[in-house]
Amino acid sequence: MAAAARDLSLVSQFCVAGSRLAALGKCGVHLLKKGRRGNAGFKVRAAVQLGSESEKATKPLEKTFGMDVVSEVGLREKGFMGLRKTKLVCTIGPACSSLNDLEKLALAGMNVARLNMCHGSRDWHRDVIRKIKMLNEDKGFSISLMIDTEGSQIHVVDHGAPSSLKVEEDSIWLFTAKNIEGSRPFTVQANYERFSEGIEVGDEVVIDGGMACFVVFEKTGNDLHCKCIDPGLFLPGAKFSFWRDGKLVRRNHRLPTLSTKDWADIDFGISEGVDFFALSFVNHADSVQHLKNYLSTKSTKSIKVLAKIESLESLHNLKEIVQASDGIMVARGDLGVEIPLEQIPTVQEDIIYICRQLNKPVIVASQLLESMVEYPTPTRAEVADVSEAVRQYADALMLSGESAIGSYGQKALAVLDMTSTRIESWAREENRQSLLNHYQLGVSLPDRTAEQICNCAVEMANNLGVDAIFVYTKHGYMASLLSRNRPNPPIFAFTKDESTIMALNLNWGVVPFQVDLSDDTESNISKSIEFMKSRGLIMHGDVVLVVSDVAPTRATPMASQSIQVKTIV
Repeated sequence: MAAAARDLSLVSQFCVAGSRLAALGKCGVHLLKKGRRGNAGFKVRAAVQLGSESEKATKPLEKTFGMDVVSEVGLREKGFMGLRKTKLVCTIGPACSSLNDLEKLALAGMNVARLNMCHGSRDWHRDVIRKIKMLNEDKGFSISLMIDTEGSQIHVVDHGAPSSLKVEEDSIWLFTAKNIEGSRPFTVQANYERFSEGIEVGDEVVIDGGMACFVVFEKTGNDLHCKCIDPGLFLPGAKFSFWRDGKLVRRNHRLPTLSTKDWADIDFGISEGVDFFALSFVNHADSVQHLKNYLSTKSTKSIKVLAKIESLESLHNLKEIVQASDGIMVARGDLGVEIPLEQIPTVQEDIIYICRQLNKPVIVASQLLESMVEYPTPTRAEVADVSEAVRQYADALMLSGESAIGSYGQKALAVLDMTSTRIESWAREENRQSLLNHYQLGVSLPDRTAEQICNCAVEMANNLGVDAIFVYTKHGYMASLLSRNRPNPPIFAFTKDESTIMALNLNWGVVPFQVDLSDDTESNISKSIEFMKSRGLIMHGDVVLVVSDVAPTRATPMASQSIQVKTIV
């Protein structure tokens, strides 16, 4: 454990270069730069009154604009500052896979549906995917789909019961890789035939990072005969690890990050049009890049790749993994098996900070409300844990077994929703908005300009107390840069690209809006405000800060980026 602690110092020592960006006053009132090639511009305009000339909401507009129905209802009922900014991910399992249950989760605020390929057949997952797409199409939701690869990990194929199983102290169990016909009590089937390689009598078998614990008292071939020394809960598909003298037993076998089954699951996900792949047990950036290269050749759709941080080795290579990925999942359950438990809180905070520095969304996952798998209310310690993740400005929180197999998945989601909203409100009241000592991401002048604009825009929005930030973006980059700064007002991202909408469902504080954008910035702004006024989503006296990024065209050969402040009249 001491060696692990020393190794973890690498994480806390990570510090990205760069200084805090210029204050708002240095942005200037009007700045326009031109180059000989690819002209770029940056303009800050004074407040503009948008009056009766723009009040032309028509039915055709509704065909070209689209907003998630839950966000629309929330905005109408709670106002701009009442919208929750932390995104919520739900793992879909047998407890919530019916169309009715999925709709209830959607209405309760689920932004992303996660499908864990460790469990269920592809036919089962296909059925869930199509139900969610049906809800999006017919009910007006905008739920993204994530597939979580199984990875080359050792886990339970069968433990003798169709659902969770309580393990009693001193009970005797057989761990085997042999194919079991039917259900056999007190017998655990592993998914890997060499699972017991290098394991000795006296070693401990730890289930799901501590849900239950066994000691090996006999080894027969590849089979392990074990006695329960710490009773607990055995979940379907549970992962297990081996410990000797208080240290994790490192195995000799070298399993690839993506197994043969994983590649088949990825092809399945591509064919079903999912939006994210969460890659399990990523230890090196190469694995992420390999999958991204594969997706670029196999899919016309932009599918994002998230890396799950769940090993000591992944922490050693954290910066490179974050840079290569489209986002990160802090898988605290498996990570807690590999590093001392007391280091999990600080490592979580470090990972969230690094992801913000490098502008990658980050999900905090595993055991957020674990007690709600069985009970209708969480422990107060669990609520405090959720609150801390929100206070650290994680982009998203994820339910695992709580929604997949628990009896109170909708209540668990409601706890995340209420807690996130309250802590976000408290942070605003206490003026605790966390400003970054920004790491410069862009290399080219346009990219650096976009960063500066978004940094200044958020500072300006907070100082002026505007109601919302509007951003017009094709691929979501400007929206992500604004989100990175964690502004007080919500960010409405207008884009015509559906893949961008689904990707932005994971970015903190961003409400994606589907709109048929033109090359005319002012026209885009007018049409979007007209639409929101027609739906009662924006009112007289509301003030919005508008950020736009217009690429050069024949009609407008100069690329321009601008900040405007508009008051609705």
